[in-house]
Amino acid sequence: MTESKVEDYLKQGMYGPKVTNPDERRQFLGTLRERVEIALTQAQVMEQETFKEVEQAMKNHSKLHLYLNGQIDYRFLSKYIKLANQNDIQFTIENNKEHKTDIGLVLAHEDAVNKENIYVTKSVIQPELEPQPKKKKGLFSFFKK
Repeated sequence: MTESKVEDYLKQGMYGPKVTNPDERRQFLGTLRERVEIALTQAQVMEQETFKEVEQAMKNHSKLHLYLNGQIDYRFLSKYIKLANQNDIQFTIENNKEHKTDIGLVLAHEDAVNKENIYVTKSVIQPELEPQPKKKKGLFSFFKK
């Protein structure tokens, strides 16, 4: 072995293998942004129902891989693990305690797809409230409060 190969071997033993875009991989639970089909935040993963977009993507793309944030309680992850098993999708629970990310779930392809919109946004429609008639203010209204 040459001296530079021995040095590389020692560095790999001390620091782990060289990884491209380590910050991006930490953010997206071990994969690269260019491979992501769908990403959910931790708060979205903790919602009671699963997201239809995730279910649909699993049905449409059989070669996806599901990455789940291991810092989220298993009771929230289990519904997505069940979905993955039903659709024959492999999954990984990532436990990186040194780096925090707000991402809770990533569905990723094996190769780059460079999808522009990967985040699922859920718009909550507030019902319009009818304006309440104004109450007359008088001396006795003070005592009714």
